[in-house]
Amino acid sequence: MGTDLHAPLGRGRKAARKRPGILRIGQIAASFCLIAIGGFSLYTAFHDDGLEPAKRPASQDRSAAAPPTDTIQQPPTSDSQAANGVPRSEPNSGANVERTVTGDGSVVTKYSPRPRDGSGPVIVDAMQMGQDPRMAAIPNDSLLEETPFGRLPITGPDGRRPMDQYARPWSGTRGTRIAIVLSGLGLSQTGTQRAIQQLPEEITFAFAASGNSLQRWMQDARRGGHEILLQVPLEPFDYPANDPGPDTLLTSKPVARNIESLHRAMGEITNYTGIMNYLGGRFLSDPKAMEPVMRDIGKRGLLFLDDGTSAQSKTAVIAKGTELPYAFADLQLDSQVDVNAILQKLDELERIARRNGQAIGVASAFDESIDAISKWSEEATMRGIEIVGVAALVNDPKNP
Repeated sequence: MGTDLHAPLGRGRKAARKRPGILRIGQIAASFCLIAIGGFSLYTAFHDDGLEPAKRPASQDRSAAAPPTDTIQQPPTSDSQAANGVPRSEPNSGANVERTVTGDGSVVTKYSPRPRDGSGPVIVDAMQMGQDPRMAAIPNDSLLEETPFGRLPITGPDGRRPMDQYARPWSGTRGTRIAIVLSGLGLSQTGTQRAIQQLPEEITFAFAASGNSLQRWMQDARRGGHEILLQVPLEPFDYPANDPGPDTLLTSKPVARNIESLHRAMGEITNYTGIMNYLGGRFLSDPKAMEPVMRDIGKRGLLFLDDGTSAQSKTAVIAKGTELPYAFADLQLDSQVDVNAILQKLDELERIARRNGQAIGVASAFDESIDAISKWSEEATMRGIEIVGVAALVNDPKNP
């Protein structure tokens, strides 16, 4: 710096020497680095270094140890060809299903992927998916046939039964199971609405074929997760003094007439797993009258629930001879229409179930029955009781 304090600022200085652009040099260096990295990546990508990924031994593709129990291999369902050329597939057709029976008799199911033949889209029938609440009120068309009496249930072309399609799923555990069936729904509008609104979805509903607005109530019940049955009137011992109503199946009627009455009742609603008797002591005790009716029910893939009120019932004998899935109710829960009395019956039903592993109770759609079942079922769940749909407890010849 100069010593002349009076000299004007900036004058008399030497021009500063220009230095190379540091920024430009950095940009050039970065470019060279990128080129070098890219070249190395291309080299490693295309250069064969002689290394191969380790392959799993063939023996390790299967289970390392053979199962100690019997194994049942279920063949996958084959795809069928749709009308427009697009394959149609069952929902489980993309899996191998392997069931293993363990030493204590329980069944362990294993699902593993299965390669699908061909390529392109596949139509999966969502109606085959079972108890999806969003679709539970919609019938599976492949399980229905058009008749002069309406749309009647049938076994599907693949062997699927309405009993299987519309059954309420359960846990599959070997604990204590109870099914509770509330019958007579559809006869009282307020009682039916109250049952649908207040009872938990595990309770099975039985709709009377002579009820009102059955299609509407069926849809509400199914959307609520309930398994449902159809009640058909059968001849009691004191008929006609005690008349169950129109289209009652009678021992004095020709077989064809009884089948017509049965089909007329079946056409009232859809989406039910089976038939339950309404009265019928005399009819249930007559094998000649029962056999063709039970055979028709079984052929259509339905179950039959006997309410257990007739000691002379031939249901078990006829069902075994016709391969009809069937069950008996263990207790009438509301023979005394009082909340406390019904609660006591429910406790008795629980004792039967703990002794036998399972039990079925039947009640009518009285306000007292609805209140008692609602209260008891909540408490029973806390005691480890599983309340299931009645289809889970039937004697099924196809699934012994």
